Amino acid sequence: VQLQASGGGLVQAGGSLRLSCAASESISSIHIMGWYRQAPGKQREPVATISNIDSTYYKDSVEGRFTISRDIAKNMLYLQMNNVEREDTAVYYCYAWKPANSYWGQGTQVTVSS
Repeated sequence: VQLQASGGGLVQAGGSLRLSCAASESISSIHIMGWYRQAPGKQREPVATISNIDSTYYKDSVEGRFTISRDIAKNMLYLQMNNVEREDTAVYYCYAWKPANSYWGQGTQVTVSS
């Protein structure tokens, strides 16, 4: 599976941004998709994930502000980011997992200014 993330950019604190991830094949067969992020000097961490039965997980600090969703017909994954904070600044990576294989997109930079 090839993943192409887009939608990052510069946004002011309190603003909104929507990340998109295009998959090269049907996402209906992908067990888990999600967004990870890596801030400078920090490890990559999960932000939000969604399963093939639409079960979701959110990192505590983004719960209530971010929403993960997918469009099976378009093979797209999204992350709606609302009320962003400076601590959300990072490179965001799209992720997909099928049994015995995991896949990463190239990352998209999100920078939140005060």
